[in-house]
This record gives sequence, C-alpha cells and structure tokens, in this order.
Amino acid sequence: MRRHTVVVHAVLLVAALIVVVPFVWIAAAAFKTPIALLSGAFWFEPIWNNFHELLFTSTSEYLDNYLNSFVVGAASTLLDLVVATLAAYSIVRMGWPRWVVSAVLMWSIVFHMIPPITMLGGWFTMFRSIGLVNTWTGLTLAHATLNLPLALWIMSAFVREVPVELEEAARLDGCGTARLLWRVIVPLVRPGLAAAAILVFIFSWNEFPVALTLTQKATATVPVAIAKFAQEFEIQYTQMAAGAVLSVLPALVLLIVGQRQIVRGLTAGALK
Repeated sequence: MRRHTVVVHAVLLVAALIVVVPFVWIAAAAFKTPIALLSGAFWFEPIWNNFHELLFTSTSEYLDNYLNSFVVGAASTLLDLVVATLAAYSIVRMGWPRWVVSAVLMWSIVFHMIPPITMLGGWFTMFRSIGLVNTWTGLTLAHATLNLPLALWIMSAFVREVPVELEEAARLDGCGTARLLWRVIVPLVRPGLAAAAILVFIFSWNEFPVALTLTQKATATVPVAIAKFAQEFEIQYTQMAAGAVLSVLPALVLLIVGQRQIVRGLTAGALK
C-alpha cells in the first residue's frame, strides 16, 4: 500500500509539473528583457516595463481588449445560464418522450464536439449581412451558442436531482411555473449554476478563432490581442508573456470564488 501511494503521488507530481512549468516559464518571461529571454538567462533582474507598456502606454489597447473579453464573457455566460436552466427544466420535468430528451442531449453534445472553425464561414457571412460583425452582440451570440451544450448538460443533471415533491408542494401553495423556477428550482441548483458559469466564462474568455474572425480592432478580445504581438517583422515575446499572465487572473478569481460556492451549496443541500 505504501508503494502504491508513492507511485500515485509521483504520477500526480509529474502531471502537476507538466501543467505548472510552462506557466512558470511564461510568468518569468513577463519579467525579463527581450535580451535576457532570447539569451536563455536563468538568473535575471525582474523588470516591470513589459506590464507598463502593456497597460499604460498610449499605443497599447490591451485594457480595451480586457474589457471586451469581460463584457462578452459575462453576457454570454448569463445568456447560457438562463437558456440552459429553462431548457433543462423543460426536458426533465415537462414530460417529453424519452427519445426526444435523448435526441436533444445527444445533438447538443455532438454540436459541442464540432470544431468551431468549421462554422466560421457561415457565421461571418450571416453576421455581416445583419450588421453584427465587429460588435459585442455578434461575438456574445457566437460564444453563447458554442458553450450552451455544456451548460445544458450541467443544468440537466442538477435539475434532475431536485425532488419532485418540492415542486408539487410549491404548486399546491399556488406557485406558477415562473415563480416555481425562481423560488424553488434556482436556489436548489445554485451549485450547478456556479459550476456552469465558471466553465462557460472561462471557455468564452479563452476562445480564439471565432473572436479572431468576428472582431476587428475595436472589439478584439484578450486572446486576439496576445496573438497580435507576433507581427511580420517583430515578435514581442516579453509583452506577449505579460499579456498571457494578466489574462489568467479572471479565471483564477472565478475558480477560487466558485469552488467555495459549489462546496457551500452542496453541503447545505445535504444538510437539508
């Protein structure tokens, strides 16, 4: 047993290093000069110039890109949570035939597996014809469409665990469907909402090919902004690394806050 424990911990340590070492290298590059980075210097004097040029110079638009990513991520997450919760309640509680429920869930997971790049041509043509290219609205709708299957699967699992007796009791007290959803279902599936919100927001924040196709300079997101540091005659490695480090912050905050919400919600449900 002790040998088995050592092996398991060794494998987990190797897996953690595979994930952490690249990020540590990028974080170190963000504090290096271009010469120190390209020369492969291990010991170096940290500098803040890369972050200063990224955030405070008049030629940099990184803060605008940050705002674009936040607005699109928050809007698409909110849209997905509303639609996924309503759809999950419908397919779980509205008495649809079993084959219809299976078909909807199967098609959603198949759609989620389709590479987004295969749909970019059609989306770009459609959005251009209705004036949604280079807008927050167009990119929000695209991201919400891409991430809706994931939110639907998560919410379906949580809605299915809500006791039917609670809904029946609420209807006996005179609750309509809208009030039932808001007063009974939503509080009980709050851990699922938190988990879905975290994943959907992170996927929207990190999404690149759709944002690259549907946005221009004014609406570019953080991944697009980082990619533009690789120019035709120059690659600004250190500023690219600084942008990558800053782009991780929202995901870290969401994971820390969201994990506490999930644990608290599951514990409260178990005690009840």
